[in-house]
Formats: sequence, C-alpha cells, structure tokens
Amino acid sequence: MKTNRNGGSSRVRAVAVAVLLLALAACASPFKADVSRFQAQLPPPAGQTFVVVPQDAAMNGSIEFGYYARYVEQAMIAQGYQLATNPEQSTLVVSFDYGVDDGRERIRSWGPAMSPYWGPWGYRGGWAPYGYGPWGYGWYDPWFDGGVESYTVYTSGISMNIDRRADGQRLFEGQAQAVSTSNKLQYLVPNLVQAMFTGFPGNSGETVRITIAPEKK
Repeated sequence: MKTNRNGGSSRVRAVAVAVLLLALAACASPFKADVSRFQAQLPPPAGQTFVVVPQDAAMNGSIEFGYYARYVEQAMIAQGYQLATNPEQSTLVVSFDYGVDDGRERIRSWGPAMSPYWGPWGYRGGWAPYGYGPWGYGWYDPWFDGGVESYTVYTSGISMNIDRRADGQRLFEGQAQAVSTSNKLQYLVPNLVQAMFTGFPGNSGETVRITIAPEKK
C-alpha cells in the first residue's frame, strides 16, 4: 500500500495552523467584570472638582496607589469632572481600593462524553476550551495529558466611593469584581476601572456584567 507523504504533511500543517489560530483567539479573550453601583443624588460633573484618596490610610503616599489612582482620575475627567488643583478644596473626595486574592486551584476533566470537540466519529481535532460559564479563559489540549487540566483562578476587585467634602455625605458606592487566570494588578486594575465607569454612574442597586474588548497587540 502506498503512503501519501505529502498529503499527511499537509494535514499536519493544517492542524498546526488551526491550533495556532485557536491559541491566539484564547489570548484575546475579553475581560468580564460584575459591577455593582449605588448612588444618592450624585451631582452633575459641571463645576465639580475631585481628589482620589486611598480607602486604606496605610496607602497614603504610596507610589503604587498613585499609579492606579491615575486610572480613576482619567476616568473621572472623561466624565466631565475636574481634578482639583488643591486637594483640600475639592468638592468631591473619591476613595479607592483594589486587590487580588491568592487564587484557588481548579481541575477540569474532559472526555468523549463531555467535550464539545468529540463527536460520533471520535476526536475532531484542535484545542478545546477548558473554561466555560461566565469566564472562559485558557485552552486545554487533550493530546498531552489524557483529559485532565489543573489551573489557578484569581478573584480581583476594586471599590470606589464618592463623598461630598462639605458635609461628608456619601454620594456613590461601587464595586467591580472579576475572576480570571491572571493575578497581575497592572492588567486587572485598569480593566476593572474601565468596567466601573462603563455606563457610569449606572442604575442604583443594579449589578451588571461588563465586557471589555481585549487589548490590541
């Protein structure tokens, strides 16, 4: 029996290209966050000045906090508020906090009965996504470990309050939380801030799912 070596090589190359494209698609997964916001007579931005301060007093003067506070400042300015030239005379005080937990391990098993990439004629080829549900990050290749994948997921979040300086009245409370396979604050915080300010200030008492387009490479 003759073997078509060229045909076999073509099929291998085709599978390799498909795997590469799917891997690239996984890297471009959108960022999804649950955002809860509450407000009480938040004033229109015209004429309102603000300053961003840490909710944790231990972060006062922190270079790290200042780095992430700038994302909040930029978002507030985009809404029409003005950054106070004298923080002590701002009309609004925006308190901000952020963090990510230590993560937890998850194990996912795949097989012919479970995977959408198995059909009546056997394995269909390519990489199957192991993440499903609200967050589907990462890819799993059943060719390598026989159908079991172990990975770590992290819960990150930000908290933001806005108070009126004159009388200390709370005008806004918001939280944004996400689950992902990344624990890098440099990636997480900007996306969470963007989610917080999507449709800002939102409907009081409503929790919404915000999807942020993946970063362009």
